[in-house]
Amino acid sequence: MPSYTLRVIARFEAAHHLTSYKGAPEPVHGHSWRVEAVLETAELGAEGMAWDFVEIQGALRELAARLDHRDVNTVPPFDRQSPTTERIAAWFFAELKGRLPGAPLAAVTLWEGPNCSATFRP
Repeated sequence: MPSYTLRVIARFEAAHHLTSYKGAPEPVHGHSWRVEAVLETAELGAEGMAWDFVEIQGALRELAARLDHRDVNTVPPFDRQSPTTERIAAWFFAELKGRLPGAPLAAVTLWEGPNCSATFRP
């Protein structure tokens, strides 16, 4: 059976620090973040698309803008929990699901630089 995988990427710059890294808070530092939403489906809509790239990109950019040039530790819910890459990826996933009801969202991958990433799949 054929299947389709869509990938949409947004970028943002932000600082953060883990509130407990090996038992102590780590220093505030910044990253050039990249977030990728992955949608998977076996079906195409009437227009021959799995989902509208414009809609996905708009939602992803809107979420990235909430963190862009900010200290992630000051943005809810990360003002109450340590903003690990894993938790931020899960946050993007949940927020995207809320903004794109019915979208076949399969995963979100968040890079905190060119060589390190975390992927959240429900």
